[in-house]
Amino acid sequence: MTARLLLGSLLLVAIAMAQDSDVIELGDDNFTEKTKDVDMMLIEFFAPWCGHCKRLAPEYEKAATQLLNSDPPVPIAKMDCTERGKATCSKYGVSGYPTLKIFRNGEFSSDYQGPRTADGIVSTMSKQAGPSAVEVTSADQLKAKLEKYNDHCIVGFFSDGGNEVAKAFHKAADSERETFKFVFTVDADTAAEYGYNDQIVIFQPVKMITKMEPSQLAYDGDANSKAIIEFVKANFMGLAGLRTTDNAVLFEKPLVVVYFDIDYERNPKGSNYWRNRVIKVAKEFPDINFCVSDKTAFNKELTDLGQSSEAAVAAGIYDNSGKYSMETDFSVDNLRQFVEQYNAGELELYIKSEPVPEDNNGPVTVVVGKNFDEIVNDDTKDVLIEFYAPWCGHCKSLAPIYEELGEKLMDDPNIVIAKCDATANDLPPSYEVRGFPTLFWVPAGKKDSPVKYEGGREVADFIKYIKDNATNPPIIAGEKDKKNSKKSKKEL
Repeated sequence: MTARLLLGSLLLVAIAMAQDSDVIELGDDNFTEKTKDVDMMLIEFFAPWCGHCKRLAPEYEKAATQLLNSDPPVPIAKMDCTERGKATCSKYGVSGYPTLKIFRNGEFSSDYQGPRTADGIVSTMSKQAGPSAVEVTSADQLKAKLEKYNDHCIVGFFSDGGNEVAKAFHKAADSERETFKFVFTVDADTAAEYGYNDQIVIFQPVKMITKMEPSQLAYDGDANSKAIIEFVKANFMGLAGLRTTDNAVLFEKPLVVVYFDIDYERNPKGSNYWRNRVIKVAKEFPDINFCVSDKTAFNKELTDLGQSSEAAVAAGIYDNSGKYSMETDFSVDNLRQFVEQYNAGELELYIKSEPVPEDNNGPVTVVVGKNFDEIVNDDTKDVLIEFYAPWCGHCKSLAPIYEELGEKLMDDPNIVIAKCDATANDLPPSYEVRGFPTLFWVPAGKKDSPVKYEGGREVADFIKYIKDNATNPPIIAGEKDKKNSKKSKKEL
């Protein structure tokens, strides 16, 4: 941290300590002044009436006190979006409360994605403190860094630390510091030894370097931080990158994943043996992404592909429609044929599914992976579907109520009451199930827009919801007879 930035941080610390609260209060009138010289600041954008903000407040206060006493101190602040901070909140696209953002030197750096407890905030912000890019001053230092890192490293070689390329590099590093490792040098001898001048280069981990692909890839675009980030995200994995549970979200579809025992610490040669074969095929399909994953870490994915972890190597393809399983034994030729069949549209989606019930005429229709489309996506019917787990206590409690609901609607040809074991069957991506039971209302004619059911879970609650949302007036057992009974009494 420079002397000027340290002075700015210490000044804000002094301001906070002079207040009753250690959280600095910001507004449109003082935002620039209080943030421009601060190396890093966490800001909460809130509304006084917001319940979530009120629950966060004591944790935020505890975190503020702890972070003021950390080394280096990290000031945190808040801004009322309903009064003093309306313009600033609008500028940074704040639409919900509380929203937390990280700023560096008065400029937005990234959204805060960490926990919202005092300990979680302190831990996350402590990791964010310090430089986002590590400086090296010699070729030996750079070599040592590259040998130490287990992940790809983004290296900036600059003739002047203040030029436009360097500024864009550091801005990209600030934004992506939690995802990638950034290193830079302004040492002319180091740049000369590596053969780069005012360039940004992706270096593969030393343990993954093979003759099958370049170990370095230089960025040749404009001095633009967003373009640099896009370049890094598109190329950091090489032709067949190492996909882990930590970085899996960064791999874009369509994606070919090859699973085997990967251990780059104890067996780098064996790990690269299979990866080289994947690279050989990847070179032939530049429009498809390839990667390798450890079959133990991704055992659930193997199971969901219908594959056994006992096989030495297995493979699958993932796209926005679902997944495809390679059913043949692994070889370069078989992998090539598998990808060719995918490109030609000759593969069928692999759907994990229980057997389709032979008798499915009960009050609650049983949905499995293989009949999901037929039942739930029948465009002529409204469907209420429950996703459950066999071991779930709440699901067991709901079962008799849900069965009674199904009985009441058995005579309605336009409404289906359904259930699906979410632990044994694949679900379409639009059905996000994080807990059990989870219910969705899927209206006729709107199968692409299932609505999560958030109402009560008594029969009367379900009936009211269905009456309010059904495409056609529902036919509910017992209600028609009551109406006829009232009519008969009137006539008498």
